[in-house]
Amino acid sequence: MSQIRQAVIIAAGKGERMHPVTLTTPKPMVEVNGVRMIDTVIDALHQNGINEIYIVTGYLKEKFRALTEKYEGITLIENPYYDTCNNISSLYMAREHLEDTMILDGDQIIYNPEILAPDFERSGYNAVYTEEYTKEWLMQVEDGIVQSCSRTGGEKGWQLYSISRWNKEDGRKLKHFLEYEFEEKKNRQIYWDDVAMFCHFDQFELGIREMKKEDIIEIDDIEELREADPKYREV
Repeated sequence: MSQIRQAVIIAAGKGERMHPVTLTTPKPMVEVNGVRMIDTVIDALHQNGINEIYIVTGYLKEKFRALTEKYEGITLIENPYYDTCNNISSLYMAREHLEDTMILDGDQIIYNPEILAPDFERSGYNAVYTEEYTKEWLMQVEDGIVQSCSRTGGEKGWQLYSISRWNKEDGRKLKHFLEYEFEEKKNRQIYWDDVAMFCHFDQFELGIREMKKEDIIEIDDIEELREADPKYREV
């Protein structure tokens, strides 16, 4: 059994699909029903005893300083590539902090802190089983081990969410392959998740952490924001 000792929150993106709200506020710092999305992530981490937290910033990076004033244990890491590269660049900038680590996106709302529990047996992603069709990344799992993943979704599988755990060994491998893809191959327009799920899938034996759909909300665009919080319907 492994234990999470630190977390990396990815929060560098521009959030263009949530304009005009994100023209002045980075997406993770947007309030939904009076609470900033990233606060639900940090609070849930703290409830699970995870207090060493690295937040990768880029777009409107100065706005995140408020988090270091509110919380202890927060370290901001600037991603200078955020405007020209995909989010592989964010995890690349945090690559020294990947052993026994939880990696999360900052633009989601955690309703059930138990889904961020620090104990885990196998590296891998939180996932929700769905019978219905989804456009999200969908994993097929046998005997607790991920066999394949579809970028284009499908039905009857485990939908991947932006919460993952990495033990010491897999964290070291993830760091190595991040450097290989980013530095040597200049493969900078992919998601960081591509590194383990597609580029070097055979080098990992990933599992899943089961959760329920109502445990979390991922807000992707302005319409989903308006649905989650009526105050944005006039924006």
